Amino acid sequence: MSGKLYFVPTPVGNLKDMTFRAVEVLQSVDIILAEDTRNSGVLLKHYNISTPMRAYHMHNEHRATEDIVQQLQRGQQIALITDAGTPGISDPGFLLAKACVEHKISMECLPGATAFVPALVVSGLPNNEFTFVGFLPVKKGRKAKLELLANEKNTLVFYESPHKIGKTLHDLANYFGKERNASLSREISKKFEETLRGTLAELILITEQRSLKGEMVLIVEGKK
Repeated sequence: MSGKLYFVPTPVGNLKDMTFRAVEVLQSVDIILAEDTRNSGVLLKHYNISTPMRAYHMHNEHRATEDIVQQLQRGQQIALITDAGTPGISDPGFLLAKACVEHKISMECLPGATAFVPALVVSGLPNNEFTFVGFLPVKKGRKAKLELLANEKNTLVFYESPHKIGKTLHDLANYFGKERNASLSREISKKFEETLRGTLAELILITEQRSLKGEMVLIVEGKK
């Protein structure tokens, strides 16, 4: 009898954002697949979860997926977590979900933390319709992606790292126009959580004057 794969969201910052059900699932499964076992070890220790972990990340997911599917087919109960947020959202998870569908293996995704939702809600920009972009391509395909998104009318949602945010803001200003409104949220749910709002030009100026830290969610107004 096939086992079951659980996609378990983990806090994007504050450890108290973990749900009771998420803790219960992680305590009950046979194994936890973790993007970074050292990082996830802090979370598991905090909640007294002793379930064995196995690394599952972007560098090994292609070769590891087949073995995990076989474990599930043998009846194992497995949970997938990432460093922060919901697995599969700009993090490993899609390949495993696709394989489970192909092999008719049961899956369940628990509701929980996702970084872009609070950033979108407090942005002040329309959130009834939005396009989730995630991370832009670093090199190949970046220009084509930006040209395509420049005409998108929905609010746009990006993820970005602190050392690349300056370049991304400049690229967006060049392709979208400097007066496009935007909102930049960082350190979501942490002590120094901050949301900066203004035009792309104004956000560029802020990033040039300050050294912003923490993973970031950038919300950009759609084309009017």
